Amino acid sequence: MRLLKNVTLIAGPTASGKSSFALEMACKSGAIIVNADSMQVYSVLRLLTARPGPDELALAPHRLYGHVDPREPYSTGRWLRDVEALAEVEGLEARPVIFVGGTGLYFRALTEGLSPMPDIPAGVRARGRARLKDEGAEALHELLAVIDPISAGRIRPSDGQRIVRALEVKEASGKPLSEWQTEPAQPLIDRNAARKIVLEPDRAELATHIQRRFETMLEHGAMEEVRALLNLDLPASVPAMKAIGVRELAAVIDGRSGRDDAVRQATAATRQYAKRQMTWFRHQLGPDWRRIGV
Repeated sequence: MRLLKNVTLIAGPTASGKSSFALEMACKSGAIIVNADSMQVYSVLRLLTARPGPDELALAPHRLYGHVDPREPYSTGRWLRDVEALAEVEGLEARPVIFVGGTGLYFRALTEGLSPMPDIPAGVRARGRARLKDEGAEALHELLAVIDPISAGRIRPSDGQRIVRALEVKEASGKPLSEWQTEPAQPLIDRNAARKIVLEPDRAELATHIQRRFETMLEHGAMEEVRALLNLDLPASVPAMKAIGVRELAAVIDGRSGRDDAVRQATAATRQYAKRQMTWFRHQLGPDWRRIGV
């Protein structure tokens, strides 16, 4: 596949207004909007992850939103493969494209590519999840340190998802993850031709918007979304269960907490997450990214 050239990248912290910013740009340019947020891929959590709603979807084509069942494993590598498939099906080489989201690793994968990785059989995935639940992340990290010490040195002992991924790669392919990562990577976009934008909101205004947005989510049915997610009986380790607001609203649903406490805890967690995102963008996205205060 040839590199995509007519591309705009819009990064920003949660609740910064980047989806509206992208939509306004798309309406003017006729661009297709592609999701670059790792939580907005999941089907159940439209409100809680602030996915574009029906009105926004009617104004411009949006892709890779809500297309993943939360029971399915999903990674940066799979997202990049989904983008590549989308480029072929939609003919993205011939039209403007806007990638918008808050997941820095997605933007890095677009501009730098990812090393090829083996397919992981469903049985291997199931065993990995079961071991994580039964043995815990730290025990599996000790195992990883034996079979792939380089990867173990790069992964925190508490990061169960990445530890299991590394173990799965070794089991499925016979080759350590660290060796796969030395393979050459191929970006999907021409990073020199792409327009790159980072939204940098005022922190006090962002905090106010986060509070209002979460209240709006609750008014429109976020609690029902969490009930639907809990009914799937997923392990706590899967990414969808870690979406901000799930744990807090689940505590309300089962009577361990009140609504006001959930709002306070979820908005505090969202502010902390936004701060981490802004720090990552500041240090990881270079001077070729245009920074816009909003």
